[in-house]
Amino acid sequence: MIVRMWEAKAEPYGFADLITWVCETALPEFEHEPLHLSSEVFSSTDHRVVVISKWRSNPRELPEPPMRLVARPPHSWDFTQVDR
Repeated sequence: MIVRMWEAKAEPYGFADLITWVCETALPEFEHEPLHLSSEVFSSTDHRVVVISKWRSNPRELPEPPMRLVARPPHSWDFTQVDR
């Protein structure tokens, strides 16, 4: 399993709109894919939105958000579970 963490810093005025875009536009694009297991969306008090998505393999990138909503381009990282 691969876990992808996607993080975007919203413009303060665009925070609610960025959350709406993630939940209603970005995630529905790949939630039906066979390799996608699940996704969760988190927000912070400093206007960051984080998506944690789990994949069997080959995670897909979220589409680019509207640039007017973000303070900088989003970042993403892939993780695999550590056996301990």
